[in-house]
Amino acid sequence: MSVDESTVRRVAKLARIAVEDHEVAKLKGELDAILAFVEELSELDVDGVEPMTGVTPVSIRLREDAVTDGENAERVLQNAPAREGDFFVVPKVVE
Repeated sequence: MSVDESTVRRVAKLARIAVEDHEVAKLKGELDAILAFVEELSELDVDGVEPMTGVTPVSIRLREDAVTDGENAERVLQNAPAREGDFFVVPKVVE
């Protein structure tokens, strides 16, 4: 697949990238190369290949999802600019 100059300009506009006239030919070549690589990838047989989240296998350590108060309100609030009891006092932002 090959792109033309109007497509390059349209993609640049959609991406909100300022492209000078002398840059269009270079970008056209780069987009053509990217699309050729994507076409090459689409020819691969990936049946039976499990999706991956990264290149190295990683197991995520999970913890119990429990709501707590932090069990140390004094330490948490010691740098608060203002507090009321065990709570932060913040300026009102919604009228």
